[in-house]
Amino acid sequence: MADGDITAGLRAALEREDASLRLRAAMDAGTRPNAAFIAVLADRCAVEPDFFVRDMLTWALTRHDPALVVPAVVRELGSPFPQARSQGLHTLSKIGDPDTWSAITPALLHDEETAVARAAWRAAAGLVPDDRRADLAAELGPHLGQGDIETRRSLSRAFVVIGEDAGAVVDAAAESDDEAVRVHALATRALMDDPDAGFEGAVDHARRVNAQRDAPVAPDAPGPRAPDA
Repeated sequence: MADGDITAGLRAALEREDASLRLRAAMDAGTRPNAAFIAVLADRCAVEPDFFVRDMLTWALTRHDPALVVPAVVRELGSPFPQARSQGLHTLSKIGDPDTWSAITPALLHDEETAVARAAWRAAAGLVPDDRRADLAAELGPHLGQGDIETRRSLSRAFVVIGEDAGAVVDAAAESDDEAVRVHALATRALMDDPDAGFEGAVDHARRVNAQRDAPVAPDAPGPRAPDA
């Protein structure tokens, strides 16, 4: 069968209304890799509405030759469609090629679309070279204390993956005048010290530590009363 017929068949299968059929099509494309599938799979990542199908599309891409997949995925990082950017970043993190680190630009790390920024944090933390870990931590530091709980959890986990090279940034933020930044940084430090701890528990711990810092200092207890003359 000609490549055109193969790709047309896959494209049609990935456009079916039933998500379970799209899932099967993506699985089949990964089970029997064909270089002609790569562009179709990458294109579908940008528009696929179902989370599980998108994850299967990424799996299918990882089953193909990375030398062919990486350029196709990197092109998606410049897409005007946020889902294309976020899914491309997710796919790069799954491929795990350290040479793709340079594709994760500051624009992606600070993307106005939260889903894209979170995907960039995860990918960057996993791919960053050892000599750039502190630089990445400094780039991510301004996001401490920002966003909803899932965004904060994602950022904290990125710092955990970066490791102790992020310690100076996190510890400095723990002294911030901004309470939200301070609490998030304290929670992140707790996770760095115990990566298996849950984020909610780390936040509770951080709030207690913060409350103790803000508590007024009790006056010295009065000494014993002098005896009457």
